[in-house]
Amino acid sequence: MAPLRSLLPLLPALALAFGPAAGAARWLLALEALGQAEELWGVGLPGDLPELEPECRHLLAAFAEGSAALTACLGRRARPVRLCQACHRHYRRLLAQYDSIARAVGNSSESHNCAKSILTSDRLQIVVTLSEFFNETWEAANCANCLKNNSEGLSNSTVEFLDLFNKSLTCFEHNLQGQTIYLSPNNYTEVCKNCNETYKMLNDLYNNLQRMNRQGGESGHSAHLCIDVEDAMNITRKLWSRTFNCSVPCSDTVPVIAVSSFILFLPIVFYLSSFLHSKQKKRILILPKRIQSNASLVNIQEKYS
Repeated sequence: MAPLRSLLPLLPALALAFGPAAGAARWLLALEALGQAEELWGVGLPGDLPELEPECRHLLAAFAEGSAALTACLGRRARPVRLCQACHRHYRRLLAQYDSIARAVGNSSESHNCAKSILTSDRLQIVVTLSEFFNETWEAANCANCLKNNSEGLSNSTVEFLDLFNKSLTCFEHNLQGQTIYLSPNNYTEVCKNCNETYKMLNDLYNNLQRMNRQGGESGHSAHLCIDVEDAMNITRKLWSRTFNCSVPCSDTVPVIAVSSFILFLPIVFYLSSFLHSKQKKRILILPKRIQSNASLVNIQEKYS
């Protein structure tokens, strides 16, 4: 009622605006209309207007809070990427909240149908749109490949990788602190030497995880590694190769050199054998011609003698 009563001070001014003669009559009409409006709003909204049941309002509020919490987590963990390891509980909770709405179909009355009222009662279907957005984001990040089959936590291989990743960063930081005092900023010899073993273990584990993932791995999802692991490995490789200018010596150096040398000398062997073979053929072809010419010369001499 308060908004309507707040208009009372304005009514005299409106009446005067219409002129002195009609002022009183219009003033009375305005008061009558105000009284009818108060009676209408006093009894509440008309019965044919849509209104959610208390249980449906509770489900919708829980989904709204879950969406806000997951959105905040995704935004905070965007860089460096920690979506899967930090937000998987929020995502599981939101799935459960959406499932509670979708399963609330066969309730006691038609007016209590929360699924129909919340999910499909309008063209925009904002709850469905939000749910699809979160599902597509989660699938694009391949978070299932970082988690256990029931998505209750990180898989053992992911925990092992993240532990090695943290050890590598700690090694980088520790050796940089002791090196900047004596060496120039562009000389990272100590980092390359002291952290080589840790980095090699991390790189080998990442390659093994990739091979496991192509075969179905722990999580049962055959796809790329999750975005957390990929981003962590990309960061480490950029630091190792671009920032520190380090390189990992190849363990198969001897076979690689042997194969490369063999391929390098193949053209030389081919042309040499081809040259010797053609020279031998040339000798074989020329020899009969010489014998034939000598024999014909002897016959001519005998004929004229």
